[in-house]
Amino acid sequence: MTPLGSGDPESIGGYTLLGRLGSGGMGVVYLGVSASGRQVAVKLVHGPYAQEEEFRTRFRQEIAAARRVSGAFTAPVVDADPDAERPWMATLYVPARNLAEVVEKDGPLGGRELRALGLGLTEALRDIHRAGLVHRDLKPGNVLMTEDGPRVIDFGISRAADHQSLTTTGRMIGTPPFMSPEQLASPRDVTPASDVFSLGSLLVFAAVGTGPFDADSPYITGYQVVFGTPDLGGVPEALLGVVERCLDKDPAARPELADVQRMLQELPAAWPARPRRQTAARSPATALTSAPAAPSSAGTGTGTAGTGGRRRTRMLLTGLGATLAVAALGIVGMAAFASRPGTATASGTATASPARAAALPDGWRPWQRQLRYGTKGIPLDYQSPGCVTAGTALFCGGTGFTAARVDAASGRTLWRAGTRPEGVRPIGVRDGLVYVYEEPDDTSRRVVALDAGTGKRRWQRDISTSEEAVLYDGGLLTLSADHSAFVAYGASGGQLWQAPAPDEYCTPSAPGGVPYALCSKGTEPDQAPVGLMRLGPGSLTGTATLPEKARALGAVGGQPLFLAPRTAKDVYESGYERPYDALLRVAPETGQVRRIPLARPLTGASTLVDGVVYFVRSDGVVTAVSADSGRELWQKVTDVESLSAPAVSTTYGRVYFANRFGRLLALDSRTGAEVWRTSALDDPGDKAQGDPPTVLLVGDAIVATAGDTAFSRSPDGPAD
Repeated sequence: MTPLGSGDPESIGGYTLLGRLGSGGMGVVYLGVSASGRQVAVKLVHGPYAQEEEFRTRFRQEIAAARRVSGAFTAPVVDADPDAERPWMATLYVPARNLAEVVEKDGPLGGRELRALGLGLTEALRDIHRAGLVHRDLKPGNVLMTEDGPRVIDFGISRAADHQSLTTTGRMIGTPPFMSPEQLASPRDVTPASDVFSLGSLLVFAAVGTGPFDADSPYITGYQVVFGTPDLGGVPEALLGVVERCLDKDPAARPELADVQRMLQELPAAWPARPRRQTAARSPATALTSAPAAPSSAGTGTGTAGTGGRRRTRMLLTGLGATLAVAALGIVGMAAFASRPGTATASGTATASPARAAALPDGWRPWQRQLRYGTKGIPLDYQSPGCVTAGTALFCGGTGFTAARVDAASGRTLWRAGTRPEGVRPIGVRDGLVYVYEEPDDTSRRVVALDAGTGKRRWQRDISTSEEAVLYDGGLLTLSADHSAFVAYGASGGQLWQAPAPDEYCTPSAPGGVPYALCSKGTEPDQAPVGLMRLGPGSLTGTATLPEKARALGAVGGQPLFLAPRTAKDVYESGYERPYDALLRVAPETGQVRRIPLARPLTGASTLVDGVVYFVRSDGVVTAVSADSGRELWQKVTDVESLSAPAVSTTYGRVYFANRFGRLLALDSRTGAEVWRTSALDDPGDKAQGDPPTVLLVGDAIVATAGDTAFSRSPDGPAD
C-alpha cells in the first residue's frame, strides 16, 4: 500500500481511505475502512469512464450480478454506487499477497500448492459463472493467496468496460498472456470457456514462473495465444493433462469446470516439482513463421531477474500505451482475417458465407437519418418516437413534424406532414392511409388519416384525449372525445358503428384484429379486475374477467392472451419490475379463461410474436416462452440494457433488438444464442436517454430508432 497523494480523495461513500492498493486501466483501488472498522477495497472508476453513459449502465449491471457471487474463493461486493459522479465499488479487503507477488518472491508453487490452487480457482469460477458473469481477466494479480485458499477478485468489472463503444483504437480489456484466443479475436463473444483457457495459463505460470505464451512484445504474445503452441516446458507431468485440455484453441473442446475439478482431485496430494525452465528469447521472425514449442521469454517492461535466471512478464491492461494499442490493432486484424466467411479460423474450421440472399428494398444500402425538423414554437412531446411499415413503405414520427414517409432503401425523406406532435410514432398503415395523432390544443386530440403516397390530409376525427386508437380488421377503433361511446371508422372516414361505453375506465383493444374493450371499475386505471368486452354495432358484451394488473399481449388462434401477475401489489421502488407467473387464454365463445402456469415468475416488458412471448428485462435478460404451453424455450443474458421490443425474422430465424444507444443485437430465435451485435451509434441524439428504442423489418432490412435517429442495417450484421 502506498500513501494517499494530493489528488486522492480522503473518503468515498462513507469509507475513510487509508492508502492506495493499486491502479489499472479501469480505476484506482484504495484501502478503506467503515465506521465500524471493517476494511474494504474501494475501486474508484477513472474520470473518462464516468462520463460515458453506456459504461455506467454496464457498471450498474455488473455490480448487480457481482453481488450474487458469494463463494468461499471470491471477495464479495459489500457496497457500491454506480450513479456517483465517479462510480465506485467496495469489496471485502483480503490482506494477502497476490499470486504474482508470491511467485516473484518465493518461486513457483509445489505440487500440493498447485493442486489446492487449481481446486480453489475452479470453485471460484463456478460461482462467478453461476451469477452470469465471465471474469475475462483471470491473471496472477487478481488471485489473492490466503491461508485458507485462493481468492479471486475484480470479477465482472472488465466486462462492464468491454461493452463500451469498442471502436476506440486499441481498447481491449484483459492481459494478453492470460487471455483466450476468442477474447483477442472477438471480445464481445466470449463465454465461460474463455475463463477455462485463462485458468490453464495461470496454472502454468504458478507451476513454472512464466506463462505459456510469454514473449518480448504484446503483439507476439497475442499472436502466440491465437495461433501458437503453448510452451509447457517445466510443467509437472501430473499437471500436463489438465493444462493441455484447458489451453485448447477451440472453446467447445475445453473441459467444463466440473471436469477440471475432477481431474485435479484425481491428482496425488503432492508430486515432485520439475526443475524451472530456463527461458530464451523468441525472435519475432520465429514467432510469426511457426508455432514453436521452444521456451519463450517474458518481460515487456522491467523484467525482474530471480532465482535461476527467471524472467517474468509484467503486463498491464492493453490500451494504456501506444505500443499496446498498435499490438491490439494487429492482433484483432489477424483474427478478423482468419474469421472471414469462407476462410480458416484459428481452430482450423471454416465458416461459410450466408447461403440466402436478403430480401432488401431495391437499391438498399445502410443509412442513418435524424428524425428532427425545426419549427416555430414548442411542439408537444409524447416520448414515443418510432416508425411503422406497410410492405416496403416506411413512415416515421419525429421532432417537429407529425409524420414523414421515408425511403426504406436510402433513408431519404419523401414527404413530411404537420408540425405537431413531436416524437410520436404513427398509429399504423391501412388501405393506403397513414393514421397519426394530432393535438390542436391542450384540451383536445384527434386522429388524422394521411394519404400514404402524398402525405395530404384525407380526414380527421376528434377522439378521447386519454385513450389510444387501434386498427382492427374492419377499420379504426377509437373512444369518443366525451368518453361516452366506442366508435369505428372506415377508410373513407365514415362512421361504421358505435357501441356504448360504460361509466368506468375503458380503452379500445384489438387482439387478433377483433374489436374489444378493456374496462376496469376501479377508482383509478389498473386498480381493479379487468373486464374483457366484445364490441360490435350498438353492443358491448362482457366476455371474461381478468385479474387486476393483467397485461394484454394479443391473440393466439383467435383467443385473446393475457399475462397474470404474481402479485398486484404496488411497489414504489426504483427498478422494480412486476413478476408474472401465468398466461391467461380466453375462449371468446364461452368466456372461459384457461390459466397456463409459467415454470417460474418472469419480469420485463412482454411482446407476443408468432406464438412466442418475449420477456425483455431492463438489464438485458431476454426470455422466450411458448404462448401455447407456457414452456420456457430459452433465456439469454445479453448484457445490453434498455432493449426495445423484438422484431422477429422467420427468414433468418433471428430475433432483433435495438437499445437506446443505437446498438443492434441479433439472437437465434430457436436457442437464444447471440448471432451478432453492432457498436452503438456515435451520436443517437439528445433524446436517447428518455425515448424508448424501436426496431422493425422492411422485408429483411432492419430499421431501428434510437433517440431522434432512425437507421437501417443489413440482417447479415455489422459487416455491412
